[in-house]
Amino acid sequence: MTTHYIDLTAVSDSETSAAQVLGALYDRLHLALIRHRIDGIGVSFPLYSLNPRAIGHVLRLHGDPAMLGQLMDSDWLKGVRDHVRTADIREVPADAQHRVIRRKQFKTSPERLRRRRMRRKHETAEQAAEAIPDHVGQRPTLPYVHLRSHSTAQPFCLFVAMGPLQSAPTLGPFNSYGLGDKATIPWF
Repeated sequence: MTTHYIDLTAVSDSETSAAQVLGALYDRLHLALIRHRIDGIGVSFPLYSLNPRAIGHVLRLHGDPAMLGQLMDSDWLKGVRDHVRTADIREVPADAQHRVIRRKQFKTSPERLRRRRMRRKHETAEQAAEAIPDHVGQRPTLPYVHLRSHSTAQPFCLFVAMGPLQSAPTLGPFNSYGLGDKATIPWF
């Protein structure tokens, strides 16, 4: 149950932007959630904005106090500790609303889609181009965190979508990014 939270604030300096710090922080959180097999910690971005599009520089972790304490007592902040300000674990306000925060993936590159189709259907480049025109690519408008894949080492954008506000929580697991398809986090 996500009854408590802790705010982690990314702090920039002359060499590193807050967005880079947030990406490194979120990457380490992802690894810690996998390593410790934790599915009871959710995340939110309290400074999230669609206009202008921004994820903000605060990562809020939600969970029960024991689980949050266990995570914070581990060494998962190693390497970013100098660029992160941590607050104390606090209780969620009684009047908080709830919402689902999930990952949203987009098919952004028609070229990539064509290459995939050529491999899967054994088509020529011309056949794939005819089947997948240039206008198929989507242009994401959601805020994102810039990460690097641990399996391929390729950079990617993890786009974050917010569901509508709800008056009651919905329980469920969070994935290894602290996001849920059905589980809600408190929003305040």
